[in-house]
Amino acid sequence: MLIGGVDDAGRGAIIGPLVVAGIVIERGLLPKLLSIGVKDSKLLSPNRREKLTEEIINLVNDYHIVKLAPKEIDRVVESGRRLHRLNRLEAKAMAEVILNLKPDIVYVDASDVSPERFKAHILEELPFNVRIISKHKADRIYPVVSAASIIAKVERDREITELSKRYGDIGSGYATDPKTIRFLENWIRRFGSYPDFVRKSWKPAKRIKRKLEEERKQTRLSDHTKA
Repeated sequence: MLIGGVDDAGRGAIIGPLVVAGIVIERGLLPKLLSIGVKDSKLLSPNRREKLTEEIINLVNDYHIVKLAPKEIDRVVESGRRLHRLNRLEAKAMAEVILNLKPDIVYVDASDVSPERFKAHILEELPFNVRIISKHKADRIYPVVSAASIIAKVERDREITELSKRYGDIGSGYATDPKTIRFLENWIRRFGSYPDFVRKSWKPAKRIKRKLEEERKQTRLSDHTKA
């Protein structure tokens, strides 16, 4: 029997993609995930996640990654009912992962407040029946989901590293990171609008842009008054 696990990374980020990853593994090999040290990706260092990703990929039958670009997320969020539509978008991405892996049973980390509703949204996107176990914090409960969370986190970290190489230090890409906020402020001051790798629909991004536009207006008014 093939057991699948699916999780995401970067759902709440303001910069970079939302990454959904999944693995499929024979039931008899599940204990090996624990033996190599698989656990919730948030409890592991970046170096440990990198090493574990290689070990996981060598151990499992298959894995699959789907990346949702900021413009896809913006399109959904701007159309209204942000969380509901974002949940549906993520359910669709998880369905794509499951479709590629074709497990007999799959465990998913539910993004919706209702795990059963999230499960139903995934099933709506699938052309075949599969048993789905949808739970909150599944990455802490099921090693098969922990393994998927590690792959998703490593893939997203690689994306952020590439962006930093091209555009300078962007921090973690989350609005709670002062480096990320500083990067966004400096970008708006220089260019006036955000690049494609920023989720423009996110409230912090809008707030920063509004604030700096207001500052620019005040500066122009002050200069005009002095003239």
